[in-house]
Amino acid sequence: MRQAPWRIFALAGAAAVIAVALLLTVTNPTGDPQDSSARQPRGAGESPIAESPATPLPTGPSEAPQTVPAVRSFEPAPGPGWAPADSTRVVTDPDGPLTDEADRLADELSADRADDDPGPGDIELVLDEDADTGREGYRLVTEDQRVTITAADQAGAFYGTVTLGQAVRGQGGIAQGTVEDRPDRPQRGFSLDTARKSFDADWIEQRLHEMAQLKLNQFQLHFSDDQGFRVESESHPEVVSDDHLTKDEVRDIIRLAQSLHIDVIPEIDSPGHLGAVLAAHPDLQLHASDGSATSGAIDISDPEAAEIVDDLLREYADLFPSDYLHLGGDEYAALYKSDPEASYPDLAAAARERFGDDATVTDLATGWLNDRADTARDAGKTPQVWNDGMHAGGEAQPDQDREVTYWTGRELGAREPVEYLEGGWPLVNMNSEYLYYVLGEPNEFTYPTGERIYDEWTPDVVRGSEPVPEEFANAEHVLGGRFAVWCDLADAQTQQEVAEGIVNPLRAVAQKLWDPAEPELDWGQFVELADRVTG
Repeated sequence: MRQAPWRIFALAGAAAVIAVALLLTVTNPTGDPQDSSARQPRGAGESPIAESPATPLPTGPSEAPQTVPAVRSFEPAPGPGWAPADSTRVVTDPDGPLTDEADRLADELSADRADDDPGPGDIELVLDEDADTGREGYRLVTEDQRVTITAADQAGAFYGTVTLGQAVRGQGGIAQGTVEDRPDRPQRGFSLDTARKSFDADWIEQRLHEMAQLKLNQFQLHFSDDQGFRVESESHPEVVSDDHLTKDEVRDIIRLAQSLHIDVIPEIDSPGHLGAVLAAHPDLQLHASDGSATSGAIDISDPEAAEIVDDLLREYADLFPSDYLHLGGDEYAALYKSDPEASYPDLAAAARERFGDDATVTDLATGWLNDRADTARDAGKTPQVWNDGMHAGGEAQPDQDREVTYWTGRELGAREPVEYLEGGWPLVNMNSEYLYYVLGEPNEFTYPTGERIYDEWTPDVVRGSEPVPEEFANAEHVLGGRFAVWCDLADAQTQQEVAEGIVNPLRAVAQKLWDPAEPELDWGQFVELADRVTG
């Protein structure tokens, strides 16, 4: 029987609906249009379409993360881990303080940035002021094919991103589980003598990037010495060497360092090592009783000497935002005479006038450094000084509110590190036995090797090769350490040769400052790993 036209059209429409339903059932067996397998990649600011990408996410490694320095703790968990995918995004609160860290990590991984809720394949950075990570620690959790880095401070979050970046370079991703990581010592750094040998701004910035990969957080700039004064000055432009960093270059260096969570510490060394200043102010040169000039030494009995050094300290306290100001204090040549009072009667007279009849030139030197420390504190800085600027006994005593960078046990009246610690002065380890890279190897110095540092040194080995007593072997008393480049024979190496020579020593120092325990890897394995992951 012939059907009515409307019936024919109705049957055709129903057949079409059934066909579409069958097709949907095949492509999505659950029938759920929000099924997690249907998530498509999305851009920053878009709402999540679903929970996972259409393409299966890659899995991460099964081995614990291998980084330099090594993470302190990793607790594995069953699961696929995490590896970067085309859909990976770096997510953080757009109004929070971690946007710079998120942007940097996204650039490194060639990933998108996003502000919305993270999904599978993503990385989330979280700042939680109540997290028990410490200021520079972090927790990195890999679960459900996503990574969450949580820290109480920006520095910790940054170090978490460094760990993740190294894991990707070295292993392609990170295993399922939880990393709990924090440094053993708060001060971990590199010191550069740019006074005797000028290093350009690009070279310094390259070192800052290398330091950041090693989680080093201090860069000490020794820019004033007998051979040169290497930073532009407005208060005393006459002392500045022709070859120097401009203040704009210094500001750029500081800006980069801050973005990498590195503190740039200036050093104006006095009352010795002032030859460049004295070349412009010969009237302040110290002379012995026979009329001979004392190399590099300023006349600490002359009030004008204090004025010019304080002018410079205040100027650079304003330029450098660091909490620290290094005042030097080492190797004042007047004290090396067998009878300083006879050799420098004017200094002896000034000492007696200020500190009493029994005072000596050593007391006057102590008073000088105390006064410079007052200038630093008035500028809001914590003073740091070399250990051979700390003189025992006498009528004047070093003031208490300072930190001592201990480098030598060969000075006049040499004292063991424990004497400073018992006196209440915390130490920063710059042990010349291990941590001094002196160009040309004069005065029995030899270029330190990373292997020797890695195998023998810890932050508590402050002098020679023996650690301080156990009661002082901790971060409260030995705050950390710095590896130092000194340019005594400036032409002995080029900038490039210096850069190449310090690569492995810096790696070893970074490992031991982050975790002073005996490393799991032998030296060869450590170097091979560092070559792969530090980039």
